Amino acid sequence: MARLKLGTLADDKPVKITVELPANVHRDLAAYADVLARETGQSISDPSKLIAPMLTRFMATDRAFVKARRKGQPAHGKG
Repeated sequence: MARLKLGTLADDKPVKITVELPANVHRDLAAYADVLARETGQSISDPSKLIAPMLTRFMATDRAFVKARRKGQPAHGKG
């Protein structure tokens, strides 16, 4: 089986936001949580906990974003 892009989830202090997802995206998120739980052995009771690590991974691997950020955009929205 291919490795998932996410591994175990970091325990970090969250910032609360509200977002609406299409039903099919939520179903896929729940399915991803199930597969990730089987692969890592980490219980994932709330699939929404995957959203932040997925966004983090996406932004870290988006070459245009990384390049733009290096050209002077402030880190973590500060500055």
